[in-house]
Amino acid sequence: MKLARRSPDGTLPGLTGTARVDRRTRSLVSRLDRGDIAVIDHLDLDRATAQKLVDAEVAAVVNRSRFVSGRYPNLGPSVLAEAGVLLVDEVDPEEWSRIRDGQLIRIDDGVVYAGEEQLASGRVLDADALDEQLDSARSGMAVQLETFTHNSTEFLRREADLLLHGTGAPRLNTRVERRPVVVVVPGPDLAAELRGIRTYLREQRPVLVAVDAAADILLEAGRQPDVIVLSSPHHAEDRVSAKALRNATDVVVVVDRGEGSTPMDAMERLGVRPLRFETGATPEDAALMLAWLAGASLVIGAGVHASLDDFLDRQRAGLASTYLTRLRVGPQLVDARAVPSLYSGRVRARHVWLTLLLGLLAVGVAIAATPVGQEWWADLQPHLSDLIDQIRGLFP
Repeated sequence: MKLARRSPDGTLPGLTGTARVDRRTRSLVSRLDRGDIAVIDHLDLDRATAQKLVDAEVAAVVNRSRFVSGRYPNLGPSVLAEAGVLLVDEVDPEEWSRIRDGQLIRIDDGVVYAGEEQLASGRVLDADALDEQLDSARSGMAVQLETFTHNSTEFLRREADLLLHGTGAPRLNTRVERRPVVVVVPGPDLAAELRGIRTYLREQRPVLVAVDAAADILLEAGRQPDVIVLSSPHHAEDRVSAKALRNATDVVVVVDRGEGSTPMDAMERLGVRPLRFETGATPEDAALMLAWLAGASLVIGAGVHASLDDFLDRQRAGLASTYLTRLRVGPQLVDARAVPSLYSGRVRARHVWLTLLLGLLAVGVAIAATPVGQEWWADLQPHLSDLIDQIRGLFP
């Protein structure tokens, strides 16, 4: 094994943190603490997963696979890079297996150490290298679109009853029918999108459906979610605050089909009795389906994946889910970024009075410009002078 060189002051260079190792990134997220180093095996890291790593405030991510394979321009690595997270990928599988969960490790120039002992090495993915790889990957978008056809067919076969008839979806206690609904999904642009629709939220008072950590983002914005959709019951209290869970009218847990009974003891100790939604759809798509099935007059998506890049960035299992859900909910679905252009706010009483006053002023100016108006003004002047003198007399 190679030994690391010390700096002149005797300290070891590089970034140090506790290694958290798991091949399944979704399982790893709930175990991460601030400053940890996530050690994963995740080809083409997607934006949603990357945002969860950023929310966990990891210091670095060591990836056995490539962050960008070149099949399509996935958005996850950019989210991590913009947050200042160190990225190391293409680690040799044998070396990757030497990194132990809970071990204190150090990363220096793409090399992973335990103290002075070298465990593994990989490629540091900086901003310039990442931009170059993403530019090259854009040529793979057409191929990626062609490959998801089979997945869509399979998803439609499994979820036909849900998509066509709503079979299997839980019945919400929240009154949704004929009301607008805003589905809020955690993402890097969510705060800006919420600011853009705050007038709509204040005036229309829509039903608020939050997915995972978006519930607390709504609380920070001064709004309590009516429905919270959780991606898993495991460690839910780490993703969503107890305050948000207790005050929500409905808490829905999305579980994979055939998963069987799911322990929900932690939430029940909070006094929350969650509804179970067994589906292969992603939590984001499950939230959109719940709003549509409950009879929402309009569904506004804040933080949802709406662009072509977003669509391609979904994990393979979620690609068909996103595509078919958008087709089903399509007539009612509006992206939050479009709302400020479509909705300027209610007409208030002061707006009506101001318009009336300006109208009367315009009529008065028009009349004053006519001979009759000038004659009226001449007759009115003595009376106005007397009135002004009387008012002045009231103030010695």
